[in-house]
Amino acid sequence: MASGYGLNGGPSRCFPFWQDLLACYVVNTTAEDDSGKKKCVPALEDYYECLHHKKEAARVRALQVAYRKAQAAHPREDAPKPGSIRNLGLLDAEEDTKNVLG
Repeated sequence: MASGYGLNGGPSRCFPFWQDLLACYVVNTTAEDDSGKKKCVPALEDYYECLHHKKEAARVRALQVAYRKAQAAHPREDAPKPGSIRNLGLLDAEEDTKNVLG
């Protein structure tokens, strides 16, 4: 949350990442020299990922696409046949009933 507090009143879920980022800036920069900020890029990326989940969402989308491709390439071998659906009484129930009753 923007206030820095979580939903239950404690620190937000990204607060530890924010602390790591600030610690990196304090250690690697001074008031006169900001060149040490480059060392803090991984911590900054971790903090942004915690806030926005963009990398995680991209991975999930890639996995979904791969799963759909795999399903399309290898159709189910145990898929129900039209005859088995008829036996459940979903299609042509009248004919199945006549066959069973004689």
